[in-house]
Amino acid sequence: MIRRDVAEVVTAHPLLSGLPAPIIEELAGCARNVAFEAGALLLVEGSPADTFYLLRRGRVAIEVRSPVRGPLVIETTGPGDVVGWSWMVPPYRSQFDARALEPVGAVALDAVCLRTKAAADPSVGYLLLQRVSAVLIDRLQATRLRLLDLYEAPLAR
Repeated sequence: MIRRDVAEVVTAHPLLSGLPAPIIEELAGCARNVAFEAGALLLVEGSPADTFYLLRRGRVAIEVRSPVRGPLVIETTGPGDVVGWSWMVPPYRSQFDARALEPVGAVALDAVCLRTKAAADPSVGYLLLQRVSAVLIDRLQATRLRLLDLYEAPLAR
């Protein structure tokens, strides 16, 4: 019963919606529901990237550390987004901090479990790679636009 509930949550998440039921069942085997209080860290830069989060509720700040200014928010994510894509890329270390800005509910997918399932069935790995890559492209594009806004020099008159 609990596994079916997680499978239903996994199925409903935008990143994985529309996947075939057998693949959802495979992924649900790696999943558990988690909750974080405001201020809690979901990820810590440099730590093992052992969890991939499908956000269900709440907002999460993706941060980089600045020795001068402290944490700098580079993106804010929310329900329907994902956090923690570094599980896919060796050396499997988190590249950013991720901090709950308010209470957060998520599905936590175990990264070792995901990598094992992707290795055993490359079609699962390929589908995950396609979907996570689309998220990465969107985030890179959003970062590019923010950088243009931040650093674009005013036109000389």
